[in-house]
Amino acid sequence: MNAAPTSVAVVGAGMVGLSTAWFLQDHGVDVTVVDSVGPAAGASWGNAGWITPTLSTPLTDPSMLTYGLRSLLSPTSPLYIPPRPDPKLFGFLARMARNSTTARWKAGVRALAEINREALDAFDAMADGGVDGPIEAADDFLFAYTDPAGPQGMVDEGRKITSLGQQVDIDLISADEARARAPMLTEKIRGALMLRGQRFLNPPDYVAAVADSFVARGGTLRTGTTITSVDDRGVRVRIAGPTMDESFDSVVVATGVGLPALTKQYGVTTRVRAGRGYSFAVDVDDLPPGPVYFPGSSVVCTPLGDRMRIAGMMEFGRHGDPVDQRRIGAIVESVRPLLRGVSLDDRREEWVGSRPCTQDGLPIVGRTRSPRVFVAGGHAMEGMTLGPATGRLLAETICTGVTPSALAGFDPLR
Repeated sequence: MNAAPTSVAVVGAGMVGLSTAWFLQDHGVDVTVVDSVGPAAGASWGNAGWITPTLSTPLTDPSMLTYGLRSLLSPTSPLYIPPRPDPKLFGFLARMARNSTTARWKAGVRALAEINREALDAFDAMADGGVDGPIEAADDFLFAYTDPAGPQGMVDEGRKITSLGQQVDIDLISADEARARAPMLTEKIRGALMLRGQRFLNPPDYVAAVADSFVARGGTLRTGTTITSVDDRGVRVRIAGPTMDESFDSVVVATGVGLPALTKQYGVTTRVRAGRGYSFAVDVDDLPPGPVYFPGSSVVCTPLGDRMRIAGMMEFGRHGDPVDQRRIGAIVESVRPLLRGVSLDDRREEWVGSRPCTQDGLPIVGRTRSPRVFVAGGHAMEGMTLGPATGRLLAETICTGVTPSALAGFDPLR
């Protein structure tokens, strides 16, 4: 086993990268974080801000495949694939389809269950260590349905997930009680439930707080720095780009959808594609006390400060493409009948971000063929939820040489 590193570079300043850097400091490591833009500039910025380990399951749900085949070419569908020639994307989707079986999904739930159980403890450890990021208990986490029979489907799903080792705590409530808790809901809502034990946060504010704590504890944060190569030279690892050329004992690559480009030479062949999500902020006459989810349209609403962020969609498009206004419009029209007192036509902060999705729906976390090069990514929609736990477990792996059992299912060389 190699000696524990004294210097580590983390490439990527999103939730996963910064959390890894922060927990490496707990092991006495001198850490440098490098990012082409800055903290939370990618998928961490505009997401819904849910911290929901109880709902963290593989994206390769067989029901998603069935739904996607019916609707994937419609730009107003919650799941959309732009109709353009892209052989690599269709190869990725074919592999994802092969992994979308009930047996593989259940195995994926079991693989995620242990790290999900550690998710909230990791947030607490960061708070105890000085991360002054706002995070709130989601005591009123509502699921709202237009079909009065709709909640039963989630109850059944919760029982199935619980049977696989991941506890889901749900209470059925009436539509009237849902409106009492969240007056923005209209009479179109005819069924509801409450999800217990979760949290929510403002993503850019929280990630900025992690970055501030990391720097305050002696870490180095280099923004505006693009890394184009990671070169293991046998004793040290050289990372280089137009404005940087330095060597470290170890390197962690946490660049989201850009992860494979830097690590393929080290045996990381699991495909990662951009599952693009959309969001925007609106004013609300009466903000709900916690998140609200509309399963029928796959749209989420999260109170962030004095506004509400509305987010949704899964679009397998190209990373870096601009906002598709049809997708924003689809979110707006899907929730317009369900909301009142919400300024849907006065939107701000319209955003699209590339969530890194893998072909088997599981993250890629751990050591590569090089004992000095590590990766952390592929969390799809769970990067905020699992970022701190991932960072804590990967820091332990790097500094002890022993991979915790909670990372066993996420081998980058699988």
